[in-house]
Amino acid sequence: MDSIRIQGGIALQGKVRIQGSKNASLPVLAATLLVREGSVIRNCPRITDVFSMVSLLKSLGCSVCWQETGIFVDSSNVRKGKMPREAVTGMRSSLCLLGALIGRCGEVAMEYPGGCVIGERPIDLHLTALSQMGVTFREAGGQLCASADRLQGAHIILPFPSVGATENIILAGVAAEGETVLEGAAREPEILTLCRYLCCCGACIEGAGSSKIVVRGGRRLCGTEFRVPADRIVAGTYLLGCIGVGGSVFLEHAPVEELDAVILTAEQMGGHVCRSRDGLYVQAPARPLPVKLVTSPYPGFPTDLQSVALAVSSGGSGCTDIEETIFENRFRIAEDLKKMGACIEQADSRRVRVRGVEKLHGTQVEARELRGGAALVTAGLMAEGESLVRGCSFIYRGYENICRDFRELGARVTSV
Repeated sequence: MDSIRIQGGIALQGKVRIQGSKNASLPVLAATLLVREGSVIRNCPRITDVFSMVSLLKSLGCSVCWQETGIFVDSSNVRKGKMPREAVTGMRSSLCLLGALIGRCGEVAMEYPGGCVIGERPIDLHLTALSQMGVTFREAGGQLCASADRLQGAHIILPFPSVGATENIILAGVAAEGETVLEGAAREPEILTLCRYLCCCGACIEGAGSSKIVVRGGRRLCGTEFRVPADRIVAGTYLLGCIGVGGSVFLEHAPVEELDAVILTAEQMGGHVCRSRDGLYVQAPARPLPVKLVTSPYPGFPTDLQSVALAVSSGGSGCTDIEETIFENRFRIAEDLKKMGACIEQADSRRVRVRGVEKLHGTQVEARELRGGAALVTAGLMAEGESLVRGCSFIYRGYENICRDFRELGARVTSV
């Protein structure tokens, strides 16, 4: 089933449980390569990116199985660092295996990573940083090959707080001799989750969640049980979705402390958001109010929710200005939204102005990447009449069951 059919115009009501975090699960699963024992990673979402990571780990020699409480991973028999082409080219997050595999096997051979088409997303930061730790890179037969006789701690300064590069440096630093000091580190909650898992296994990491992280490497890591937190991007999708569609919902287990910038935007749009120990209560305005929105690294407004904000603003009042500072190709849904009646003016690849219209109308649109696909589903829920979102394999990379979740909130939406 690669399409989602939506009957729009129905306000959302009720509660929905927020799934485990995609962006936290993947690096934690990659980190199990450094643990020569078994670990149980709980609350991993059942999404295609996690299934792909499980397949990758198995191909490398890990024993992996889904249990009732989570995913059991035993990497004691890992001997090789070559990843199968089909898994790597379809999943950008396979790149986070680079630092872990070099730390475990001393060498890696992999295709250049794929994933969503949302800009160039170069990997230079990863390669430059790991080179400082003693890794040698070369290209052979279209593959990226890396090797290191011995990883050494280093003082690394990132010119941009790349989440992926930060994860790779941490993973390599845990396996390296000596101390690795990383300045300019990404501060996203998923970095903190990765460090918490590694510390539970016996690693020594200081400064996680700040821009300066210190990793004291060379310690033996032991298996553990670890719970992945709820997904802040899924929670943000449903929060903003309620603002656009209308109604009132409770987002059970939403990671409240990670959503400050999103909650602020929802409130600026006229929504009422109440925080609690168990999640978020959201009440929508009559129509979303205009805002000025600029994406930025955490704790700023996440680029992963910019597309949803764009869809929501399309049905709002007044003019909303959105600036995308992370990726240069993240307004790809603008043309599809225009087919639904949205009024969007694109100044350049980084900036758009949205003039809200009273009603979007249902039509057939095409998902071309993960977050844009979820935004088109949101637009379909806002629109009058029926919408069909095609290309939903992208959406299933990050959302466990977006149709079920919206149905629990009273929407009429089905996979077809």
